Amino acid sequence: MIIPALKKTYKGQIALDYPGTEIPDGSIVAICGINGCGKSTLAKILAGIVMPDDGRTPDLGMKVGYLTQAPLAFKMSVRNNLLQNSDRALSKEENKIRADELIRAVGIEALAGKNAQKLSGGETARMALARLLMKKYDLLILDEPTAAVDVKSVELAEKMILNYHNDTGCTVILVTHSASQAERLADRIIYLGEQPWERSLNENNLDRT
Repeated sequence: MIIPALKKTYKGQIALDYPGTEIPDGSIVAICGINGCGKSTLAKILAGIVMPDDGRTPDLGMKVGYLTQAPLAFKMSVRNNLLQNSDRALSKEENKIRADELIRAVGIEALAGKNAQKLSGGETARMALARLLMKKYDLLILDEPTAAVDVKSVELAEKMILNYHNDTGCTVILVTHSASQAERLADRIIYLGEQPWERSLNENNLDRT
């Protein structure tokens, strides 16, 4: 997959100035860097949520699933929130089974019938990840998926992401402030800053973008 050069400015301030790079299909790539370096802006542009300065949304040629840093909860039960993203390739009953499996996987099975808008921030984050994973995507873009959850929930979420990646063979772009999480999950790390650079964990070397 080729990520083109991308630039985004807000009121004359540069939020992102990314030179572009190519990442292997089926890999997990972590986007890291200090606050304000453009991590979330890059994720939003790749997801088609924000338009870059040139006015052209990158054509990645993939079915994209995107998890925002501030996930939403619909005013319905947790289970029904997941079913809003049902996979059309599956039957209604299969989607219900899938939803219950994911709810258990993120440790909120006791909340399955609860109004999702009554969840805590961490519970909402876990539910939103489970909801996204109801479908199969070619590319997952996850913006700080575990920033609001506790240590045990981080482990559950990371396991879910890895299992989904292994099951589907999708490409994953993971925005994270956690260097240790990037090391645990990613094949390659892209560091954003004044001079963006990459680290391939498989090859244990550094490559300029």
